[in-house]
Amino acid sequence: MSNKYAKFIKALRNERGFSQSFMAGKLGISRPSYIGVENGTREITLEEAEKLKDLFGISIEEFANATLPQYEKYKQMILAYLKSYMTSSDGKIPKTKLAKLLYLADFSWFYKNLNSMSGMQYLRRAYGPVPDPYFRALDELEEEGKIKIDPKGDALLVSLSGSSPNQKLDKLSEKELELIKKIGAKWKEKNTRDIVDFTHEQLPYKLCSPDEVIPYELIIQQDPDYVY
Repeated sequence: MSNKYAKFIKALRNERGFSQSFMAGKLGISRPSYIGVENGTREITLEEAEKLKDLFGISIEEFANATLPQYEKYKQMILAYLKSYMTSSDGKIPKTKLAKLLYLADFSWFYKNLNSMSGMQYLRRAYGPVPDPYFRALDELEEEGKIKIDPKGDALLVSLSGSSPNQKLDKLSEKELELIKKIGAKWKEKNTRDIVDFTHEQLPYKLCSPDEVIPYELIIQQDPDYVY
């Protein structure tokens, strides 16, 4: 196994707080065999790769590319958007709209800096671009007591919990926070349908097939006035 994959697996294990013994048990192999995986001296089977993908909660594309997204930073991006909406009437953002705001932040940052804000891989879904970990991130933030998710008709509305407004967003730079605020302000008075239609008309979405990973590089071809 290449060092790239070995380091990738080790980094994900450490990020999730899993022990080597735990990982070995989940894969059905001995701990020394698993250590060989992280050292790059033992290849993994396709079945083991599937187990690792499911265990880490990442897409097959992320695993195949050995790209390590900044998951905790992505969660802070969610909190940053919710914080920027606290000045609105109820401080709530529809779940689908929030997913699109995060997409715009990542791809707009790539447009300006040639690297994304979180490193997440967005999939071309029928309801718009979204990374698979989005839903897990919301669940975790709710379990941690940082956000609330309330139903309203057919929609789910996401907002900060009472204890979260002053939480540090230390994984985001000032410029990243500034961009999030700009995007949030632009779309604050728009409804979910508006932002869904906007992202569907952007080149990255239009040039990809259903369920395909959307390459960040496609945003470079976008008209500057329609990046976000």
